[in-house]
Amino acid sequence: MVEIISGEKGKGKTKYLLDKVNEDVKKIDGAIVYIDKNTKHMYELDSKIRLINMGDYPIESADEFLGFLSGVLSQNADIQEVFLDSFLTISFINDNDKLSKALDKLDKICSMFDVKFVLSISKNEKELPDDAKGKIIISL
Repeated sequence: MVEIISGEKGKGKTKYLLDKVNEDVKKIDGAIVYIDKNTKHMYELDSKIRLINMGDYPIESADEFLGFLSGVLSQNADIQEVFLDSFLTISFINDNDKLSKALDKLDKICSMFDVKFVLSISKNEKELPDDAKGKIIISL
């Protein structure tokens, strides 16, 4: 399952995402990964959550990013949830067509590996493609 937290920059998406990941880690048995563009929020995450700083990797396109995600999942079969802060930035997605394709790929990955993705997207709900709107859990 793919869930989206949408809203303009500065509306509180990251705070909501951090609260959600820290709450979820108490409820699930498997592993949780939090992927961000830097380590700014490292100390706000429960110590059981694996933080991946995308700034440490030479990823330059949406396809490379999706391949990277598959690699992360292949290294730990116990991953149940992946939280992606600043999704459009870390995935190099700059238009709705690329976003739709990425969401389709994430849906396939979810089905194959029984994992949930929670994305923070810096766009107003009205600006998102139709296939993304049904995945929104909160719009700020």
